Amino acid sequence: MATAAPDRVLNAVLIGAGMVAATHAAALRDAAGLRLHGVWSRNPETAAPLATEHGARVYREMAEVAADREVDFAIVLTPPDGRVGLIDPLLAAGLPILMEKPVARSGAEARQVVDQCAAAGVTLGIVFQHRMRAASQVAARLVAGGDLGALGLVEIAVPWWRDQSYYDAPGRGSFARDGGGVLISQAIHTLDLALSLAGSVASVQAMTATTRFHTMEAEDFATAGLRFANGAVGSLFASTASFPGAAERITLQFDRASLHLEAGIMTVLHRDGRVETHGETATTGGGADPMAFTHAWHQGVIEDFADAIRHGRDPMVTGRAALAVHDLIDAITQSARTGQTTEVPR
Repeated sequence: MATAAPDRVLNAVLIGAGMVAATHAAALRDAAGLRLHGVWSRNPETAAPLATEHGARVYREMAEVAADREVDFAIVLTPPDGRVGLIDPLLAAGLPILMEKPVARSGAEARQVVDQCAAAGVTLGIVFQHRMRAASQVAARLVAGGDLGALGLVEIAVPWWRDQSYYDAPGRGSFARDGGGVLISQAIHTLDLALSLAGSVASVQAMTATTRFHTMEAEDFATAGLRFANGAVGSLFASTASFPGAAERITLQFDRASLHLEAGIMTVLHRDGRVETHGETATTGGGADPMAFTHAWHQGVIEDFADAIRHGRDPMVTGRAALAVHDLIDAITQSARTGQTTEVPR
């Protein structure tokens, strides 16, 4: 694993200039010891305004990114289709890659990306910024400490809203471009956070559908019963058809307390009567504006990735760790298709 000098400003390149690119550019602007060095997009005209705003260059070809010796790492923001081939020049150049979720359109394709990076000796991190919320980090410490007791029940809800104009964008909500709908494009963040706290899911019984509110190929509604490897049971509800949209929620029921995460706040209700809260209220992009959230969480992910490069350690969420949520989404999709309980690969 490559390392970088601890006192040198690291140069990042954005691969893709779509909806979330401005969030990453703002995060790099405010991050210590980092700068946006360049932007590549399939359509250079979309890259130019972002690059100009941040004093960065525009690359016409991916080969130019790979040949630029000033680049320290790449942040891949493109839709998940085609990533297997897209990252080849980055791997050949040995450039560390921070990749927006999902890793790819399916678990099998995601494994291919992860294996490609491992074979090339390239650090791969995944942007699951919900783990960077202050409340999420306190929750992780509390759960790991064991003082709450054994976990018995997990409740996961993602009651989001997207209007039809969101899905009118070419390829959005399709299997060919995105790999699916609400599960892989929206709920994946909450599912990843839930798995990081509750542990792996062993099996699922699920249903998915496309409601009358959207014209799209993939699902805008999913529900599932979950059986965790540690013996806990749980439920999932995820939707982009829940007008006007609300913050996602995770509730964990332990022997000695319940832990509830919602809108940036963690509340712990201890069975002895104590109540504790952590975090601060934040918008999460659950309503009509999918970008209605702070860039601070992305900044935390990028700073962690840069620190990993500097010190030769793993980033907060590695590509291999991200396979767990891909496997869960695949199992939910398969269970919904077959109507049968489906095992989640270990």
